[in-house]
Amino acid sequence: TRIILVNTTLPANIGSTARAMKTMGLSDLVLVDPKLFPHAEATALASGASDLLASARVVATLEEAIADCQLVFGTSARNRTINIAQVDARSAGRIAQEQGAAGAKVAFVFGREDRGLTNEELQLCHGHVFIPTDSEYGVLNVAAAVQVLAYEARMAHLEVAGDGRDAAPAILPALRNQPAPVAQMPVSFVPWEEELVSGEDMARFYEHCEQTLVAVGFLDPDNPRQIMTRLRRLYGRTRLDRPEYNLLRGFFKRVLELAAATASEPS
Repeated sequence: TRIILVNTTLPANIGSTARAMKTMGLSDLVLVDPKLFPHAEATALASGASDLLASARVVATLEEAIADCQLVFGTSARNRTINIAQVDARSAGRIAQEQGAAGAKVAFVFGREDRGLTNEELQLCHGHVFIPTDSEYGVLNVAAAVQVLAYEARMAHLEVAGDGRDAAPAILPALRNQPAPVAQMPVSFVPWEEELVSGEDMARFYEHCEQTLVAVGFLDPDNPRQIMTRLRRLYGRTRLDRPEYNLLRGFFKRVLELAAATASEPS
């Protein structure tokens, strides 16, 4: 499971995130365009997790950070008008464990301290994770939010370990008897027989899709409305495997060839 921090302002939050990750057994940290990194304050707050800072990758865009991921959750405390599929933190931890065990690369994305993730960034994700905080005061520090999600991911892992596939910690029997919370994400996460498509490939897919829609006159680039937003949400729920991806890319290619041939015919 990868933790991604987007455009973090305070180095202390990066250091605290590294510490939160290490306590839960996570080590894959990616920083998207941090304001200050590396920084002494990050190292100081990381305490014994400075090795995670040393191995952290710094990239320029969120697209680059999720390029090799097959399942991406964006975190946000606010409901959004883009109506992205939502799932609570506990359910997200369970889904991350299940999909990770099936071979998918999973990422949790955390936004800026002052305004979180943009709608455009959330649209790059398959789902929106929320932490059900108290309605009177639901403000969480970035590193605290990372700690909650990392904890839920670890507990999901330990529950599976406690089912006999690994050594069972003594504290888990009662926990395993609790019913799983109902996810609010209208997606069926089932094992795939085929390879799931990465974020990098899906970026090319959406570009190809948009070119095709423009070529046939279905999408006006000067007035795109919400067409691509809704298609991103649709395919984000579907989560294409490699044969499905190749089939649709082939379809786009053929449509573009036919559109070009039609355009070149004498009127």
